[in-house]
Amino acid sequence: MHLARLPLDAASGAGFARPLPRIRPIFATVFGTLFHMAFQPMPLSRKPAPFDHPEYLFELKLDGFRALAVIHDGRTQLISRNGHPFNSFDTLRKAMTASGDGKTVLDGEIVCLDKRGRPQFNDLLFHRGEPCFFAFDLLMSGGRDLRTERLTDRKHELRLLLSKVAASRMRYVEHIEQYGTALFERVCKMDLEGIVAKHSFGNYVTERERTTWFKIKNRGYSQSVGREKLFERERHREPVPGWHTCDLACAEAAS
Repeated sequence: MHLARLPLDAASGAGFARPLPRIRPIFATVFGTLFHMAFQPMPLSRKPAPFDHPEYLFELKLDGFRALAVIHDGRTQLISRNGHPFNSFDTLRKAMTASGDGKTVLDGEIVCLDKRGRPQFNDLLFHRGEPCFFAFDLLMSGGRDLRTERLTDRKHELRLLLSKVAASRMRYVEHIEQYGTALFERVCKMDLEGIVAKHSFGNYVTERERTTWFKIKNRGYSQSVGREKLFERERHREPVPGWHTCDLACAEAAS
């Protein structure tokens, strides 16, 4: 996957010893920074084991790339959790729409599914399949900020929103209530990545110490083998700390 890079290229300027930076990429970077300050994805903490709780709902942890989808005036942007645009998913971006006026912001995961309906991370990474956006939360709808609403209310609004979009590559992430242990056992048998536990009445927050979302990972997940080592090597070669270029990861995975 080729993510957008910082505007390190430059246009030549007559009479200058150094080339002058292009204006457009600078504005794009400033916009991305301002957007990231306004909308940031809700952090995930970890739990070592699954649990049951009447005030929690449980979703599948989809193996893909976390993204915020910003839809406004018929145009869509896919923003990484580091605040940068996912330019390599241009076809997916153009296929995403939402009804109503004003800005709509969704939180979700970019995922590639195989013929059995299971996420395949390498297909996503190497662009071997058709990615979809799996939405699990709604931050803003038609210009109305929903982040202070309860999660169950936001998910209800999200389901209604997606039901009005015909033939889209946006999918709604289903959930079950209370019984996380049984879901996790099923996930492990199916060799999926894990589950996410979320407090049903929680607001959408960006401070890690206030988060009510917890990931419980399947330690035997076959697709995770070697991945952490691969991305750890790639992080040391990034132009900016915390920035996944992913073309380097592709090159190493292929070697």
